[in-house]
Amino acid sequence: MRKVSLGSRAFDAVNIFIMLLILVVVLYPILNIIATSLSSARYISSGSVAIWPRGFTVQAYANVLKDALIYKGYMNSILYAVGSTGIMLLFTSLLAYPLTVPGFMGKKFITIFLMITMFFSGGLIPTYLLMRSMHLLNTVWVMILPGAVGAYNVFLFRTFFLNIPTELKESAVIDGANDIVVLFRIILPLSKALLATFALFGLVGSWNSWFEALIYLKDQDKYPLQMILRNYLFTLDTSAIQGRVGAGNVAINSSGTALDPKAIRMSVIIITMFPIMAIYPFFQKHFTKGVLVGAIKG
Repeated sequence: MRKVSLGSRAFDAVNIFIMLLILVVVLYPILNIIATSLSSARYISSGSVAIWPRGFTVQAYANVLKDALIYKGYMNSILYAVGSTGIMLLFTSLLAYPLTVPGFMGKKFITIFLMITMFFSGGLIPTYLLMRSMHLLNTVWVMILPGAVGAYNVFLFRTFFLNIPTELKESAVIDGANDIVVLFRIILPLSKALLATFALFGLVGSWNSWFEALIYLKDQDKYPLQMILRNYLFTLDTSAIQGRVGAGNVAINSSGTALDPKAIRMSVIIITMFPIMAIYPFFQKHFTKGVLVGAIKG
């Protein structure tokens, strides 16, 4: 049995302490949000809610779930997240694969063009004018198409594809496969870690975005869930306990029980967070390999 030195034990102890400290810093706000959403108004207003509900009640969730815009926002967010992520993975793969093909004539030009976009961007106003000229404003597509291709993603995909043994591609070509077959039958099935990692990044990024909806969308029926959450956060105030408030006229006092606006806010936050927290464990196993893309071969 190998003897562990005192220095190693001290190093492990310090690491454990730091990890526990980070865990507390990360976990405490989440527990506080959950506890606040499940607490009664008098305990919230007195500031006595920490990580455990006081005066347990689910009335805040009941009131929020009466808002039809919550369900509409859910469906819109799922559509935008899945649509934009799927298109991003498809078009990024289609652009990255030719950059790995020896002898491809446009490789240098495309690489330089992509690098330029990494250092210079058009900005918000030119982008808005572009969306308007393409008649995408206030449509579903304005939330899906703009993020179809990103230079950084293309280079990471290219790097990952280059690490796949060329013998697999060559044997497929000898058997009569063209580039489309090689990409979809060989390259992408061997890139599950890459695709899963970027799928999660894309889903989380799209799910959490609200600024694009604020700029490009006018109809509330097209708002993603984050815009509904934003409306709650900015329209609920202390006087809201007396009447009907919120993005969809949520009844705060419909059952005769006073609700603190903070409980409403926290319940909407939990409802918004739940899908991402639910899918994260299914993608986590791919992170170790996926996040190391580019660490070996550039």
